[in-house]
Formats: sequence, structure tokens, C-alpha cells
Amino acid sequence: MLAGKRMKIAAAVASALMLVSGCTVNQGPPQPSDSTREGVEEGASRTMATLYASVPGARDLERKAVATLVFPRILEAGLVVGGEHGRGVLHARGRPDSFYDITGLSVGWQAGAQSKAMVFMFLTPQALDKFLASHGWTAGADASVAVVRDGANATLDTLSAKNDVVAFALTNSGLMAAAKVDGTKITPVAM
Repeated sequence: MLAGKRMKIAAAVASALMLVSGCTVNQGPPQPSDSTREGVEEGASRTMATLYASVPGARDLERKAVATLVFPRILEAGLVVGGEHGRGVLHARGRPDSFYDITGLSVGWQAGAQSKAMVFMFLTPQALDKFLASHGWTAGADASVAVVRDGANATLDTLSAKNDVVAFALTNSGLMAAAKVDGTKITPVAM
């Protein structure tokens, strides 16, 4: 209950700081709306195209995955206390698409706003089943998630052999070097 309240506060803080800061995030072509199923799906397609172009081997790994959860736009903002929020879609073989929100809270030196995209690949049926059975899944607590770092393209096979879930964080210029996912909360949302 308390964790859910923290995540709502994080999302509110991120939204408010982005409005106040007046900064732009995710320069480039206009982003589809994440308030509609179609917008999230379109954004997910664009994100996967960027991932395939940025990370050699990502397409092959995605083919091996039992499910892929794509958050096309996660907005992050902070001024000492930061928050992030985004909406994504889960594509699991043999299942209808389902939609999720991602939220996170951070404390420490930070100022400004940015956006990123995240892709989670569930590599085993057990990892996907655990995710689907939860009504609020937290990366790092409910599952160990290996984050692919910039320049780690050659280690995709090693990461996938040792982990049930692999994550990618992307900006407009490609893979993020210092991304982390521990503590981010993912919850189902009706759309």
C-alpha cells in the first residue's frame, strides 16, 4: 500500500517538474500518444525498430524471448527527488496484448527532465508467469533484471544465458550507458 502511494507521488512529481521546467524531452519526430492503445502500440513498434538498429543481436534475442514488454516513452524529472512514469505494452506469444504502467522514485542530486524507452525481454516461461501473476512487479525485487549497457553487444548471449529477464534502455541516440531498473514498479493498467 505504501509502495503504491510512493509510486503515485513519483509520477506526480515527474509530471509537475516537467511542466514547471518547460524543457523538451526526446527531441526528434513527434511521439504517439501513450493514452491510447494505438499510440502505445505505435510507439512500441518505433522503439523496437530503434533497438534492432542500435544493438546487434537484439532481434535474435527477441525471437528467443517468450514475451517482450515495451515502454516507448518514460518521462523522468527531478529536482533532488525525482520520478519517472510511462505506459507500455506486453507482447506475449499466444496471449492478447496487455498494457502496463511503469513508475519509479529516486533521491539524490538531479535536476531537469528527460525521456527514455525501455524494453524488457522475458526469456523463460517461469519469469513471464511470475510477472503475470503479480499485480505489481518490481525490478530487482521480484526478478533479477540484467540491463544491457552501451558497448555490451557482444555479451547478449552471456546475459541471456545467466538471466531470466534482460532490459534495454534507449534514448534518441541509442542505448543508454548508465541505465538502471532496480526499484521500478510495473503494474497492469486497463486501456
